[in-house]
Amino acid sequence: MSSPGGDGFEGEAADLEAGIWVRGVDYLSGWRDARVAAAELGDALRLVGVDTAGIRLRAASGADSAGMVRLELSAGSAREVAVLARVAAARLGRVG
Repeated sequence: MSSPGGDGFEGEAADLEAGIWVRGVDYLSGWRDARVAAAELGDALRLVGVDTAGIRLRAASGADSAGMVRLELSAGSAREVAVLARVAAARLGRVG
């Protein structure tokens, strides 16, 4: 997983060709917000015992400049997160 306090681009360059950049749009503030959100999510997943070695979180900015967090999971980590989501849903009475 990219370090939660990091910029999410460890070993990679930002993909500047991934979208259309509009002059005057503040993409950086959305990215900063996403960076904080990614760190919060990483901390929460570690707190509940998910093996974060199989998780990658990346901060990004959407076309509208809103912060986006991109989440990649190994199959094992995806199963762990799915179990935790089901437990949380049951506790909240949202089992369907």
